[in-house]
Amino acid sequence: MIGLSVAVGRFVEALFWGIFRVAGAVAGALILAVAVAIITWIVARKLWTRR
Repeated sequence: MIGLSVAVGRFVEALFWGIFRVAGAVAGALILAVAVAIITWIVARKLWTRR
């Protein structure tokens, strides 16, 4: 019974860290996309004002 409890605990822990890893990757990609969009907007605005 103790072995089963340990197995369930390790599974829940692995699931928890897996969810955190995916959430971290999604958050990182979202932050990167926002940064690229802001930089693109700034560059486009500077090029537009030069014309």
